[in-house]
Amino acid sequence: MLYDIFIDPFVQMYEMPDFFLQVLWEGFVAGILYALIALGFVLIFKASGVFNFAQGIMVVFAGLTLVGLNENGVPAYLALALTIAAMGILAYGVERVVMRPLVNQPDIILLMATIGLTYFLIGFGEFVFGGEPKQMITEELGLPTGSTAIEFGERGLVILQHIDIAAAVIAVLMVAALGIFFNKTRIGRALRAVADDHQAALSVGISLNQIWAIVWFAAGLVALATGIMWGARSDVSFALEIVAFKALPVLILGGFTSIPGAIVGGLIIGFGEKIGELYWGGLVGGGIESWLAYIIALIFLLFRPQGLFGERIIERV
Repeated sequence: MLYDIFIDPFVQMYEMPDFFLQVLWEGFVAGILYALIALGFVLIFKASGVFNFAQGIMVVFAGLTLVGLNENGVPAYLALALTIAAMGILAYGVERVVMRPLVNQPDIILLMATIGLTYFLIGFGEFVFGGEPKQMITEELGLPTGSTAIEFGERGLVILQHIDIAAAVIAVLMVAALGIFFNKTRIGRALRAVADDHQAALSVGISLNQIWAIVWFAAGLVALATGIMWGARSDVSFALEIVAFKALPVLILGGFTSIPGAIVGGLIIGFGEKIGELYWGGLVGGGIESWLAYIIALIFLLFRPQGLFGERIIERV
């Protein structure tokens, strides 16, 4: 038993390095997409200090809107533009209807509001688009399909799906763009000021309502990109909301306010899930991918609750 746990998996990695590289690639792509989902949570939390429970369903809603418009005869790129506009309208509505009336309310009230928003979007999405899984319009959007096989050694082969490469590139570009937005633009600096202290930001003339609308719109764009990439790899359905909650352990690992933390946390979870499932999964009957991320997060909570890049807050009483 000890051999199966501590030695055999590493022997397999050594004997079949091509398969191990394939596992690492799959873990990398999954981790980048988890990080992209987590970025949506980070954006909202940085601006308001509220965990946006609705981010997962926003991923589904954005994907369903895009596919639904195309199914009704709207050309793909026009459907993409209209979906971006729809996420803007959603952001404005959330700021006006949900956030503005609850300014200065306890965080738990705002969390409950985002839970209510989640179920509203689920009901509205099912009413408009139905509950059946839909196929992402990958080719219509110009995203690559097919795969490339790379020889490794004499008999080894690593297969890279083109859509996975595109997903990784788009995710990296979005992360870089958000980093520049936060650190180099006036709105980004205002957003960081709001995150640090709402009252101080208001006292120097920063519009809290405007910042919240902008950050919800940015989170909507991240949700749209995530919905397209995840939908292209499988399909667009309400089951994607469950995948989106893998961002929870990512946030715990990286820290709720850290963009670099979201990336590192996503990669840890992505690599951990794939390696754990394929090399240790048989020892526990499989299914490690569904729960390993939460075990890793639990361990971090015990020893470093603020995450790898989170700020340690000390309150004196």
